[in-house]
Amino acid sequence: MSENKMQAVILTEDGVTLAEVDRPEVKSTQVLVKVASCSVNRSDLLTTQGKNYGHVGGAAKVMGAACCGEVVEVGSDVSGVSLGDRVMAVGAAGWAEYALADYRRTLPVPDGMDLIQGGTFSSAFLTMHDAIVTNGEFKSGQSILIQGASTGVGIMGMQMGKHLGASLVIGTSTNADRRARLGEFGADLALDSSDPGWVDQVLEATDGKGVDLIIDQISGSIFNQTMAATKIHGRIVNVGRLGGENAEFDFNMLAERRLTYIGTTGRTRSLEEHAEVFRSAKADLWDAMEAGVFKMPIDSTFDLSEASAALERSAANKHFGRIMLTVNA
Repeated sequence: MSENKMQAVILTEDGVTLAEVDRPEVKSTQVLVKVASCSVNRSDLLTTQGKNYGHVGGAAKVMGAACCGEVVEVGSDVSGVSLGDRVMAVGAAGWAEYALADYRRTLPVPDGMDLIQGGTFSSAFLTMHDAIVTNGEFKSGQSILIQGASTGVGIMGMQMGKHLGASLVIGTSTNADRRARLGEFGADLALDSSDPGWVDQVLEATDGKGVDLIIDQISGSIFNQTMAATKIHGRIVNVGRLGGENAEFDFNMLAERRLTYIGTTGRTRSLEEHAEVFRSAKADLWDAMEAGVFKMPIDSTFDLSEASAALERSAANKHFGRIMLTVNA
């Protein structure tokens, strides 16, 4: 293969496939990463189903939203990132032997952490800090509930809430086996959101008040229940819609409970906004990351050439933690 070419997972009309594509050219504020691993996110699966999640890069339609590896080239205006640095990076076209990222959208891989484990963290760490701290305005002593807690993002959210001093951490999962493991990652109480009585269980655990903050990855038909589980003047931050994008909405309950309901996504943010998400998360919690406070279970690993099988694993919705792609360039 020419040094100007590389292997990458591309999106075609028939699904994803491994193909030879042009190696990307580095712009002034970018770094080129020799990729060792990539996380498989729900948004990657949705991209293959025809929804535009912004995770397809360039004319070749290279898949992937995050990667981890070693910096092999830096642009002329890059600051704070050097050749040979091990980084977690977020940006389009990560499922490849080499990937680009703006230097402001990279985080250093902590010493002692391998590049596969490093690839499990970045998107979950950033998403949850933005949801819990920035949008959720979470404070020590408050209670927090993570809907869809067995996902990589949910597992990070429970641990982050615990680390930030939550008085009560609740996680939900509709799968009994996954629900049984939530306590390993910070949950004081694990509930089944498909159980009609789950709201009553939240109220019982909070002296009838409901929780201060809910990070909602489910939405859909249970959203009115989610509002009912939130205390008056509570906050709900929506980061996912695994249970459906459309449903009945009880506006009266929203008003009566005087809730703050916030939607958030990375798709409509500018580069400067993304850079601020990185800066803020790193300033607040990177010491904890380097100290090994946060753990991320790896459900399964697949070679880059097995991306289709990795996506099938994601679609089956039976995984706990991260599904990872590994790259042997």
